[in-house]
Amino acid sequence: MKNATLILTAAVSLFLSSCTTCPFGCQTTAKGKVEHIVLVWLKRPGNAADRATVIATAKKFQAEISQIQHLSVGTPVGSERPIVDDSFDVGLVMRFNSKADMDAYEKHPAHVNAVKQTLLPLAKKLLVYDIGCE
Repeated sequence: MKNATLILTAAVSLFLSSCTTCPFGCQTTAKGKVEHIVLVWLKRPGNAADRATVIATAKKFQAEISQIQHLSVGTPVGSERPIVDDSFDVGLVMRFNSKADMDAYEKHPAHVNAVKQTLLPLAKKLLVYDIGCE
């Protein structure tokens, strides 16, 4: 358990530090930007059609909601590592220029309709994490 805690602490530190610096030359996120992470568990876990519907709906956001700077959406990568939670069905990561832009996305008709018409009928559980880059 102690090793798992150390690994988790190191992983979180590396993720959060990537907001401003990245020792590996990767793309970084500037201070003040917001990363919005959504994990979706379906009512019918693993259902390929439901997964595809959620993914297709999310992919439309990039074109319809101008406040989204970047969008990644997909399914979990299976893992045997105890620290990795791969029990969700679909994950989304969105980047916004600011909290105000994220708030505008939340109220945008395309998002509101997607929640009502797709997410609520298909999802059993959602977890959302919002991270402000320092």
